[in-house]
Amino acid sequence: MGEARRIVVKVGSSSLTTAEGGLDADRVDALVDVLAKVRNAGPDRRTPAEGGGGRRAGGGEREIVLVSSGAIAAGLAPLGLRRRPRDLARQQAAASVGQGLLVARYTASFARYGVRVGQVLLTSDDMSRRAHHRNASRTLDKLLAMGAFPVVNENDTVATDEIRFGDNDRLAALVAHLVRADLLVLLSDVDGVYDGDPARPGTSRIAEVRGPGDLTHVEIGSAGKAGVGTGGMVTKVEAASIAAAAGIQVVLTSTVHAADALTGGDTGTYFHPTGRRSADRLLWLQHASAPQGSITLDDGAVRAVVQGRKSLLPAGIAGVDGEFSAGDPVELRDREGRAVARGLVNFDAKEIPLLIGRSTHELARDLGPEYEREVVHRDDLVVLHP
Repeated sequence: MGEARRIVVKVGSSSLTTAEGGLDADRVDALVDVLAKVRNAGPDRRTPAEGGGGRRAGGGEREIVLVSSGAIAAGLAPLGLRRRPRDLARQQAAASVGQGLLVARYTASFARYGVRVGQVLLTSDDMSRRAHHRNASRTLDKLLAMGAFPVVNENDTVATDEIRFGDNDRLAALVAHLVRADLLVLLSDVDGVYDGDPARPGTSRIAEVRGPGDLTHVEIGSAGKAGVGTGGMVTKVEAASIAAAAGIQVVLTSTVHAADALTGGDTGTYFHPTGRRSADRLLWLQHASAPQGSITLDDGAVRAVVQGRKSLLPAGIAGVDGEFSAGDPVELRDREGRAVARGLVNFDAKEIPLLIGRSTHELARDLGPEYEREVVHRDDLVVLHP
C-alpha cells in the first residue's frame, strides 16, 4: 500500500458533516491535512532491507483522486431542512446548495498547501456511455498531470433515480478503475469489517479479505451505518469487491486512520486483488450501465454465452422485452427470467422479432448482408453469474 502511486480515496458524508447537516470545517481540514501531506511525500520505494524512516529520493508525488460525499448533507442546514429529504426534488435542491459549499471548503483547505482543486461531477451515464467515459478519463488524467487535486462526486443536482449510482462507494470503485489506480481507500466512521456488530462485545476486526469466501459467514449488514449518508457497510464491501476483482488493492477503514491506510499501516480491512484489470467498458457494463431492455435466451444460447463465452446469435433468442436501440445495454436472461449476462446490442428492439430462431446466413439471404452479424458480440458482453 505504501508503494501505491495513484490512489482513489472515498470519504462519506458522516465523516465531513455534523449530525444536523452542514459541513464541519475542522473535519474537512483534518482530512485535507492527511491527503496533502501524503500526496507531497510520494510513494515509499524502499526495499525491506533499507528500513528506517522517510523515502528514497526521486519517488515523486503520489497522485490522489478524492471521491467525496457530502453535497446533500451540506445543503440541509442552509435550506432549513432537519434531515435528509426522501423526495428526489428536494435532494437535488440540497445538493445544488451543498455542492458549492463543499467544493469551496475543499478549495480553501487545500489552498493552505498551495494545491488547486478541480471539481468533477459524474452520473452513471458518464460511466456507461463510451464517449462520456472517455471524456471523464481524459479530464481526470489531465487534472492529475497538471498538478490539480480532483474532487469527484455524483452529480446529484441532475441525476434521476434511473441514472444514479446509488452511493459513492460504488462510484469510487468505478473511478479507481477509470483512472487505473493502484489503491482504493474507503473511509467512513467504522474502522473496518467486523465478524459481527462492532457494538457487541466479543466481535473482532477482520484484518484481511482474500476473496468473497472470507466473508460468507460475516454479518455485514449490521457492521455500521452511515448517518446522513446513503451507504452502509454492505455498499462498502460491495465496492471493495468490485475494485478487487479489477486488480486494485482496497483498504476499508475509518477517516481518523486515513494516514495509516495511505502509508501502509496496519489498519482497517485489507482486500487483496482477486482479478485482473479488464477492459473499461466491461466493468461499467456490469456495474454502472442501466439495461434498456432484455433478451431471453434458449438453453443452448445460455450455455454458449455463460460457459463458452460466445457471442449471442439470432438462432439462440427466445424472446425480447423493452424499447432499446442498437448500442444500448441490455440484459440477457434465461427462460426462468434470471439475468445471466449483460451486453451492448447490435439491433433495435423492433428488429429482434424478425431474427428469433434464425441463422445469420438465412437472415443475410432474406433481409440483406447487414443482418449477418451477432446480436451481442462477445467483446461487448459480460457474464453476471459464471
